[in-house]
Amino acid sequence: MSDRQFGELRASSLYCTRCGTAQPVRERLLLVLPDRELHEYVCATCGDAVGTKEVSAADVVSARLAQRRGGRQVRIL
Repeated sequence: MSDRQFGELRASSLYCTRCGTAQPVRERLLLVLPDRELHEYVCATCGDAVGTKEVSAADVVSARLAQRRGGRQVRIL
């Protein structure tokens, strides 16, 4: 099973150690690099960082093109 099968997977809630339970999260862009983007998940209740995500440059471009085409993804083989 490849990561591309899930497309742009985003967390809606994650476990927060400060709150002691799963909480809704906000995704925040931390850094844009030539080959990837780094994102951080922040607890919507207390503001603590609860996770991170890396997105490759190819996935970023693919997601943006899909948005322009109305959500359809085109796969080039």
